[in-house]
Amino acid sequence: MSNKTVNQPEVTSDKTNISIQWYRTKLDRETFKALHQKNDRQGWIQAGGYLLIILATGGVSAYCAIHSLWIGLVISMALHGTICAFMINAVHELTHGTVFKTKALNSIFAHLFAWIGWINHEVFTESHLRHHRFTLHDPDDSEVVLPIRIVIKQFFTKGFIDPIAMWNAIADMARYSMGRFKGDWEKELFPEGSENQVKPIRWARILFIGHSIVLAAAFYLNLWWLPLLVTLTPLYGSALFFLLNNTQHIGLKTHVPDFRLCCRTIYIPPVLEFIYWNMNYHVEHHMYAAVPCYNLKKLHQKIRHDLPPICNGIVEAWVEIGYIQQVQKENPNYQHVYQLP
Repeated sequence: MSNKTVNQPEVTSDKTNISIQWYRTKLDRETFKALHQKNDRQGWIQAGGYLLIILATGGVSAYCAIHSLWIGLVISMALHGTICAFMINAVHELTHGTVFKTKALNSIFAHLFAWIGWINHEVFTESHLRHHRFTLHDPDDSEVVLPIRIVIKQFFTKGFIDPIAMWNAIADMARYSMGRFKGDWEKELFPEGSENQVKPIRWARILFIGHSIVLAAAFYLNLWWLPLLVTLTPLYGSALFFLLNNTQHIGLKTHVPDFRLCCRTIYIPPVLEFIYWNMNYHVEHHMYAAVPCYNLKKLHQKIRHDLPPICNGIVEAWVEIGYIQQVQKENPNYQHVYQLP
């Protein structure tokens, strides 16, 4: 199979008038069509399975709380928080509209996971569309702006109990509910007085109403553990998410029209792929963003011959990132460039 760019429409930024003709490994028509096929059954396995895991860890935590099994409660809540930390990945895939063939199911699950995770999916969607169109081409992609420096201290302050993350989630939702958008990026995505602001404002208010009902029910029924398992999930358990999600772009090349140089694919065990919604296949996801997450591994196998070396596991990925950041201490302009086939 020859490796060349698939014919794609020219992507032009309204802000800088740049055009990006992205490189994509060519797929034959039948493979292309098969990989893009959405399937409700597989959607239920992914989204429904993820929800069942959340309910299971939450249920075990509730049981331990009710029966004063404190060690069990700590362990089950740690697991519950770990699973819930990947809520943004669920919202990400569902707002792409690729998980279910039935559009309504994508919307229902996206709203559910966004509500539990204190995520304004309307804001995220607007930002993420730009991220895909202009990946690591700032200022057109200000969702991810490199260089980003990760230090060990951040893992310990953010990965286990992170009250700042909880506070920021509440504060952001509060200002959205009042129609306040801050920073150049948000103000560009949601200009003052534009109709674009309506949906994120409305969703922020719905989210607050929903969690207020949870808190009121917990107080009335004396269920002190209920807010911990529903409303306060951004507070704890994001260590694994921290290690996985931060591998996607850090240290790589900016302003290049090749996802193989600005995204990082890593190999991880299947159980982690499931809760991470297969976002470890990150080059593949950016190269063909309309491919459902459950088909990304198949896509990887089809284009593996055209990809750079793949990090085998989380440890190997962070060894690579650590090396890059060490070099960047001496040379802040350094960006890692993968050797391509």
